[in-house]
Amino acid sequence: MKLRSIFLIVAAASWSFATVARNSPSASSPAPSSDAAQTPPAPAQSAPDPSTSQLQPSPTPAVNGKPPATAASTRGQQSSTQEDESVTTIVKTVNEVNVVFTVTDKHGRYVKDLKKEDFKVVDDAKPAEEIKDFRNQTDLPLQVGLLVDASNSVRDRFKFEQESAIEFLNQTIRPRYDDAFVVGFDVTPEVTQDFTDNTESLSRGVRALRPGGGTAMFDALYFACRDKLLKAPRTGPLRRAIVLLSDGDDNQSHVTREEAIEMAQRAEVIVYTISTNVTGTKGKGDKVLERIADATGGRAFFPFQIRDVADAFAEIQDELRSQYAVSYKPADFKTDGRYRTIEIVAMDHKSLHVRSRRGYFAPAR
Repeated sequence: MKLRSIFLIVAAASWSFATVARNSPSASSPAPSSDAAQTPPAPAQSAPDPSTSQLQPSPTPAVNGKPPATAASTRGQQSSTQEDESVTTIVKTVNEVNVVFTVTDKHGRYVKDLKKEDFKVVDDAKPAEEIKDFRNQTDLPLQVGLLVDASNSVRDRFKFEQESAIEFLNQTIRPRYDDAFVVGFDVTPEVTQDFTDNTESLSRGVRALRPGGGTAMFDALYFACRDKLLKAPRTGPLRRAIVLLSDGDDNQSHVTREEAIEMAQRAEVIVYTISTNVTGTKGKGDKVLERIADATGGRAFFPFQIRDVADAFAEIQDELRSQYAVSYKPADFKTDGRYRTIEIVAMDHKSLHVRSRRGYFAPAR
């Protein structure tokens, strides 16, 4: 058996790795099975290690039904290949972190005209060694996932929420520029429309959702981040976001809330949550939604009256066009797989509020 090529992909907070394989034939390796790209999160008893969770296999979701290749088989092939042929590999690590953030004034209005000199980036309690790039993100392409709770708990207001989501996609997704997908979830995530820039197809995907069953929200978020956004093609700068519509009361997931958040951070996804709780008071599920949004740099919306759901979608659309992005080199960086904190401060602008993801996981050797 001959080794045809080596690809090393590590998706951990915008870290780029270039791998050059010597002594390998020109033919390329077979493409991975498309079935594997539709797998939901692994059960809790086999929860992934924080440094390698994005690489773990898991059962096939309801939308597919075809079993993926097992990890044991894959490891066996890799081990056999390594024994058959000795290969020299050169790996170059580019220590660069990309962060998307928003700035608002004391009235909550977006501030869109600031410069690089107006900000200070602190990584793991130390000022960034170098700011590599700074830009206004209003025109960057979007990759958006719409996750809709289709459990029995949201049945009464489901139709209105579908129409609000369709209007959001129609207003947000630009043909030949942005992409979006639709996932409904009860006990399992179901892709009703895969990545497309066609708003008619996205609308049909939303209308195809049918309420019923329990709520596995953490599984759905984990699946959307790992198997959709993390694996989506990325040819240049873009913004990744998930809009999560749910009451937040998870009762079926195999992964935990924190594991779902970690996967969102690894995929560099901002999560916006819209609560479907219309009782008039915040419940336990609302606090869960708040935690997810806050940890990923997004916002949590609580439209206690059902007609306010459309307003929440409109605010998300506005924010997606009102962001900045900074790329920087951290000081004292180590490839130890550890979680590192991020803080962005608007200097000489005490009245401004900066919101971004709280941190990232460094790659592990």
